[in-house]
Amino acid sequence: MSTNSVTVEKQGHVLLIGMNRPEKRNALSLEMYKELALAYGQLDQDPDLRCGLLFAHGDHFTAGLDLVQWAGVFAEGKMPDLPEGMIDIFGLDEDRRLSKPLVMAVQGICYTIGFEMLLCTDVRIAASDLRLGQIEVKRGIYPVGGATVRMYEELGWGNAMRYLLTGDEITAAEAYRLGLVQEVTEPGKQFERALEIATRISKQAPLGVQAALRSARISRVDGARASIARLMPDIAPIMKSEDAAEGVQAFVERREANFKGR
Repeated sequence: MSTNSVTVEKQGHVLLIGMNRPEKRNALSLEMYKELALAYGQLDQDPDLRCGLLFAHGDHFTAGLDLVQWAGVFAEGKMPDLPEGMIDIFGLDEDRRLSKPLVMAVQGICYTIGFEMLLCTDVRIAASDLRLGQIEVKRGIYPVGGATVRMYEELGWGNAMRYLLTGDEITAAEAYRLGLVQEVTEPGKQFERALEIATRISKQAPLGVQAALRSARISRVDGARASIARLMPDIAPIMKSEDAAEGVQAFVERREANFKGR
């Protein structure tokens, strides 16, 4: 499936989601926001899909928001309403978050909302020409897509404030040092490497992968005690699954497991 500003393609158990407005440096329009939310919803609800890969067509991931379109949204003080079946790409509502892993391939300029999309993904692969920037303070506003929360969680207070309050760019090498990205590749190789990782994730037990992701998020949002309290209760039903039996059988037979997601 493809639309004017987003491409969506299934490859095995991975959903490839591509921002496709390169002539505008993939500036996030309201249309693109809803198309991405629809693609995230497809990933979340299709039982055959186990992992997503977010990327961008062209030389740059995104120059940020299409501010002309979004100014009115900000003036109202709330994000656009999303119909049932769509998933907020910024993950601001924990009750409607994407329940499956999302890998990101990022290159070139990745400003404002693109940085916040990165912070909402689970594994990130960057091209060496990456230019990350949370530059809202240079435009008279501040980040409202999650950066003020997640950057502090990932980088610590001082590092987060260093970039949130100055709007300075972060290079690929610095992003790797800070842990914002997990690998750096030559320009043009980031998608291929990200797809390798997404495919590897998709070969693992889907129930186990989603439970691990959910447990980590509970810890991040509600604290370690809340996550620990759910560990044993949440594994009990998984132990009754076909995949759990397959995992044990594959271990005994010393072969790669063939998981079904049930």
